[in-house]
Formats: sequence, C-alpha cells, structure tokens
Amino acid sequence: MLSDAHKQEIQGAYSRFLKSRGLQARPAQKQMVAAVARTLAQAGTSEGDERPVVGVVEAGTGTGKTIAYLLAAIPLAQAKECRLVLSTATVALQEQLINKDLPEVEAHAGLAVKYQLAKGRGRYLCLNKVEYLLEQQGVYGQIALYEDEAAEQLAPDVLLRYQGLMDDYAAGRWDGDRDALNEEIDDSIWQPLTSDHMQCSNRRCLNFSACPFYRSRDRLEEADVIVANHDLVLADLALGGGAILPEPEKTIYIFDEGHHLADKASGHFAFGARLDSSRRLLRNGQKQLAQLLQDTGSPVQLTDPVERLHRPFEDMSLSLEQLEVLLRPMLEQHPKDRYRFVNGKVPDPLIEPSAMLAHAADRAQQHLEQIVDVLKEALEGGIADVPRAAAERWFPQLGSLWGRVQHIAWLAHSYAREDVEGKSPTARWINKHESPSGEDLELRSAPVSAAETLSEHLWQACHAAIVTSATLTALGRFDQLFASLGLAPDTTALRLDSPFDYASHGVLQVPAMKTDPGQPEAHTDEVLDVLNRELPSVQAGLVLFSSWRQMRSVLERLDESIKNSVLAQGEYSKQETLRRHRAQIDNAKPSIIFGLASFAEGVDLPGQYLTDVFITKLPFSVPDDPVDATMAEWIEARGGNAFSDWTVPAASMRLTQAAGRLLRTEQDRGRVVLLDRRVVTRRYGRQLLDSLPPFRREINR
Repeated sequence: MLSDAHKQEIQGAYSRFLKSRGLQARPAQKQMVAAVARTLAQAGTSEGDERPVVGVVEAGTGTGKTIAYLLAAIPLAQAKECRLVLSTATVALQEQLINKDLPEVEAHAGLAVKYQLAKGRGRYLCLNKVEYLLEQQGVYGQIALYEDEAAEQLAPDVLLRYQGLMDDYAAGRWDGDRDALNEEIDDSIWQPLTSDHMQCSNRRCLNFSACPFYRSRDRLEEADVIVANHDLVLADLALGGGAILPEPEKTIYIFDEGHHLADKASGHFAFGARLDSSRRLLRNGQKQLAQLLQDTGSPVQLTDPVERLHRPFEDMSLSLEQLEVLLRPMLEQHPKDRYRFVNGKVPDPLIEPSAMLAHAADRAQQHLEQIVDVLKEALEGGIADVPRAAAERWFPQLGSLWGRVQHIAWLAHSYAREDVEGKSPTARWINKHESPSGEDLELRSAPVSAAETLSEHLWQACHAAIVTSATLTALGRFDQLFASLGLAPDTTALRLDSPFDYASHGVLQVPAMKTDPGQPEAHTDEVLDVLNRELPSVQAGLVLFSSWRQMRSVLERLDESIKNSVLAQGEYSKQETLRRHRAQIDNAKPSIIFGLASFAEGVDLPGQYLTDVFITKLPFSVPDDPVDATMAEWIEARGGNAFSDWTVPAASMRLTQAAGRLLRTEQDRGRVVLLDRRVVTRRYGRQLLDSLPPFRREINR
C-alpha cells in the first residue's frame, strides 16, 4: 500500500507545483495522481503474487494527465530504485515532455530528476556507413532488398551532403541525431547512413567511442526518467529487454497515448516478402559473398560457410518459384491487387513449399551467423587470416543480408504452420506490386492481436505500468482495450471526464442530408454541396475524410474561392501543414485543413486556430482490410457478432478522437459537424452519439 511518507511526498510535490505556477487544483487531476500512486505502490509488495501490476486511466482533455502521472510516478520510481520510461506514440508529445513538462516539474514541484530522450539506431548517423560510402566514391556499400535499391552511383549533391554531415559531426556542430539537423533530410538520403542491431559491430567498431548512438546510450544510463516511444519499447522487448532501455523488471512504464499500443505491437510481428525480389536478393547475395572471399583472400574460416550457403540459397529460390507458380492462378481469379486467405488459413498446396522455404532460410541463417561471427572475431584481432579493414567493411553488409534472410524465414514459418486452436489467428494475404522488372507478388502475415505477446513480454516482465490516454474506452467501456492489450478483465481502470463545459462551449450538428456513405458517389456530391455552403464563413476549420478518393474528389470540385484557403494532406508534412495553418490564422486569413485519419488525433489547435470540425463519414475500418476481416471471422466463429462486438466499438473510439480536436482549452468554442446520417438512421447510431463528449446537439431529423 501507499505509505504515509510517500503520500506526503507526492502531496507536497503537487502543492508546490500548483503554488509555484499559480494554479488551482483540478479534482480529476487529483484523482489521477492518487490512482497512479496507488497502482505503482502495489508493485513488489505481495510475496508470491506474480500478477502484473498495471493500471489504466482514461483522462479527458484538460485533466492535466501528464503532470498527474509525473508527480505520482517520479517519487515512487526513485523510492523503488526503478527507472521510469515514458512511452508515447507521437514526436509532438515526446517534445512536450522533454521541453516543457519535465522541466516544469523539476522547477516547480521541487523534484530532482534527470531525464533523457531515447531513440533507436535509425535516428543516428553511423560513422562506418558514411565513411564507407565516401571511400567508395559514392557507391552504395550495402546489400539491397530489391533490385531497384541495388548499388548505384550517388549524385554529386548527395555526396556533398554526406561530406557536410561528417564535417559538422567532426567539428562538434552536430551530434549525429537526425532530428537535430537544421534542414529536413529525405529518407532515401538518410537511410544508407544508419545501422540496425544486425549490422552494428558494437564495441568492436573502430568508431565505437565516437558513435552518436552509443554516446546517447551513455547519457541514458545517468537518467532517472527516459522518454521513448512505443516502437522503441517494443523493439527493446523483442531483443529480450535491456538492449537499449533499462531492464523491464527494474522499470516502471507509463504508456501515454496508450490507445496506439496494441496496433504498434501487432505491427512488430507483421512480416512480408516479395517473391521475385527475394530471388534477386539471393542472387545478389551470392555475388557479394564471392566478392567477400576475393576481398579477404578466401580464408578457410569464411570459405567453408560461404560454400555451405549455396545449397540453402538454391533451395530458397526454388521454394520461392514454386510458391509463385501456385499463387498466380489464385490471384488471376481475383481482379483486385490483393487476395486474402479466409480465416488466415493457408491452402494445403502452399504449406509444403512454405515449410521448405522456412527450413532452407533457417539453414542459410546458421551459415550467415557463422560468417558474421568470423568477421566479429576479425574485428577484435583474433583472426590473422582476415584483414581487419575488410572485416570492418563487410560486417554491416553481411549483417544486412542476414537480417533480410531472417525476415523471409519469419514469413515462411508463419505460412508453414497452423494457428494454435482457440487462440487469436494470424491474417495472411497476397499483394500485387508493380516494379521496374514487372509484376511481383508479396506474401504478408500479421497477427490480429498481440495480446498474448504483450502479456508475456511486457506486463509479466515489468515492475509496473500505467496505460493512459484521453480516449481508451469504446462505447464507454474498457473491454476492448483490455482484450487488445492482453490485460485481465479485473485490471484497475479509472475514467475521468474532461473538466470542459462541452454543452455551453461546443455544438454537435448533424445536418439534414438525403444520402449516407452507403451511396458513395451521391454522398460525396452532397458533402461537396455542404462544404461549398458552409466553408466560406469558416475562419479556422478541419475537414476529416475517410479516403483519399473522396478528399481528392471534393477538393477538385470545391469552389475556387474556398480552395485557395485549403491545406490538403499530402502537400506538406503534417507538422508543416499545421505550421502553415497557424501562420494563416495569425495573419487574419482563413485556413481549412483537409485531412485523413492521421489528422483526427494528435492535432492540437487551441483557441482561434480551430473552431469548426467537419467529419464526412463515420470512421469504420476499411471493409477489405486483411487484419480486420480475419478478426471479424474469428469473432463470428466464436459465436460473437463482429460488427457490434468489434467494428462499432472501434469506430466509437476513432469518432471520439476526431471530435476531440475541437475543444483543447477551457476557453475554446466551436462546433463539430457530422455529415453521416447513420447516427440517426441506424440502431448503433445512439451508442456512437452517447459515447461522444456532451456537446449540445443540433440534429435535423
């Protein structure tokens, strides 16, 4: 239980924070401080009780949840000698924590705390990679996954950019962090300069002491509080925990924006492989291995595993060819560019070649691991027959090839084995892709739920955890969240309403319309009519569409007088779009953002920056999404109703997120306009409306 000493410390920190900032206590914020503190205090107090200590808090907009969990968690983490990892889903919240919230807590609450931002290797310059590129006079030195990524001469301006990056790093003008660059850098330019755990030789690298990534890792060791993101936490757990972040058993996790965690976790176990491109990868790999032997003088330590690789590479190519022969007729019967296997079940004829591919890929991995181990030993000076310079050059390339083969193996195993009876299935499907060499087929697989994985590798492994967000419930209940995250039905959960006066400050309008999205073309025409009528009087607006097709159709036919004020998604990055929008409003010019799902959350435009939100369609999932379709089949097979049990609750959460863009402070005012009459004409409509914030309603029947 929470001791009196801990209570006094937390209460004192909260009182000091409020007094120093000149603020009044918020009832919901006080409740959250107490709830987080009680949950975290339970961890490690019951001998023999191995149940995970996890608390869930839905804190409505304006609660002040970030300050609440910081004031409760920091003192308890320090008392328990645990590290505190704050995990978010967006860069914006990470920046807010590092640049605003944590400094404020330190300054105003009297809590001494050291904090650092944690990022994966992909955000940092790999000195080896850029040195190799420059030494090769602009020739890529990595193995490509697809032929169109293969080695090519770099443009002079790209080489100059690389040299400039190295000069800035060497002179101390830049710390090697991509996010610290003064100018944006394109992914295609940045990607060749980074590494991953398969390509990194760690302490064996000549540049280890100067490595930007490991320098950042050293700073993490000194931090009490580490700000990360969901992807980095999940990647660390996949490596066993403690690879980048602290050991899970000595860590308290706060998952802010926790409604993203389930999807992020499922994405970490989604695999894909293109058949023809994978065969080209293997052919290029054989050439690279031959070059490796030539470059190192063909020492026996490398010659043996390289020669042993020929057979599994040939078997992999043969299996890939067999799969393509079997798959093409299936796709020819379906005019779309995607074919999904019903219930995620792979047809019997595909199982044997998938198993052969998995077996061959496993053997190839063993030999590649042996080659990589030899290169590691050479980097340490343990093998005189392999020059260190050659090992330094070839290690990341062979690590990359090993990683590519590993992904093919994971995909093949997913297709070769059946799902465990009674447990959530894996969605499996085929995509068509057009490439410079013609049409290619891609095999894909993804679990419909990562609940069991999260339960085993996160909740059971960590000291304690809190999951929080402004929107965690679906139709007012936590059931769907618990199921998707692998949490027990009796997990402690608290729902705190927003302190905002929604009824006085906001209105939800459902205008009279003749059509609904069941008639897509007619509905789009009517949406266009409504927007042409309403937008001329809107100074700061956000229009949320469910598809690119509808957004583009409306944008093309929008009145020219309105079109000049529109910032459409895709023209600029999300952050640049928001920056331009604010600038327009600051200059007393109207600005309307047209966006899709990514603009329905994580967009904070308070006050004059947003007064009107238009939602063109209820945010139901795409009917042909392979993962959702497989989940629906599984629910139905277990006697449930996929639409009412899964689809409607998921849509409710997304709709609440979208409506939540409107009021961001207690002074904000505005309206949400819903252009989908199904909230009035369908039985589930009342559920969706009642799950929204309590706006005053103007519904034209």
